[in-house]
Amino acid sequence: MLHPAPLRADLAALDRTLVMGVVNVTPDSFSDGGRWYEPDAAVAHGLELLARGADLLDVGGESTRPGAARVDPDTERARVLPVIQELAGAGAVVSVDTTRAAVAHDAVAAGAAIVNDVSGGLADPAMYRLVAEAGVPYVAMHWRGHADVMDDLADYDDIVADVCRELAERVDAAVTAGVRPEQLVLDPGLGFAKPGRDNWPLLAHLDALVALGHPVLVGASRKRFLGHLLAGRDGGVDPVPPVERDLATAAVTALAAAAGAWCVRVHDVAGSVDAVRVAAAWTAARGEPGADDVRTGGHGG
Repeated sequence: MLHPAPLRADLAALDRTLVMGVVNVTPDSFSDGGRWYEPDAAVAHGLELLARGADLLDVGGESTRPGAARVDPDTERARVLPVIQELAGAGAVVSVDTTRAAVAHDAVAAGAAIVNDVSGGLADPAMYRLVAEAGVPYVAMHWRGHADVMDDLADYDDIVADVCRELAERVDAAVTAGVRPEQLVLDPGLGFAKPGRDNWPLLAHLDALVALGHPVLVGASRKRFLGHLLAGRDGGVDPVPPVERDLATAAVTALAAAAGAWCVRVHDVAGSVDAVRVAAAWTAARGEPGADDVRTGGHGG
């Protein structure tokens, strides 16, 4: 398994896909609607995700659901910094989910070990410099615009080729700005400027993204395209709500892990921890690299 560097030694030693638990510190998340908005609730939720097997925790203070309005930087800081500090102090490897270099700077100072930028550096020209100076792993997601406009930017000739090309451009820009190649993680940006049908080719051809030579993070959890896929299962026509998409998410986790994803970002950690173990057993049986000891419990699963 190709890991970004630097990464805490116990995680870097794992030869399997990692599981990143989502901690939304927002009042308007599409998936949990502010359930963990208060800092104490967010910290307790993060600790629960760790207890269920999460390897990493991703803490975000600004919703990126379709149509969401931006929050000001001070509000974003106030939401995430206390939570990051508490979770990092409790021994968690924490990622900060932000598009702002200033927020990322303060989050790293508070204990964040990874910067997860859904804009891939396009939203803030200072982000690459910050990541280069901080020296932490950096997740660059495929992105074409903020949440309030992204649905108008879904025009592709060949979505797999286009996403790979645009992410390769982000890699070149980051490296030119001083980010070391080994710091970089790539994310295809499922659901971001991509209608439902366009997400499936990206998942089916995840090997094309893996072939770019960087660890790949997959964030399919509870996304709209899963809701549309499951519509009609009970005789209705509407997409199923986000909380009813966890079994489908776990299925995507197993497939993404078998395809070589470095990490999956999910809301329901337990299901994806099991799915990762299934994928590890599958690859081991095929005699392929990327399978940790599937008999190991907890984080070794």
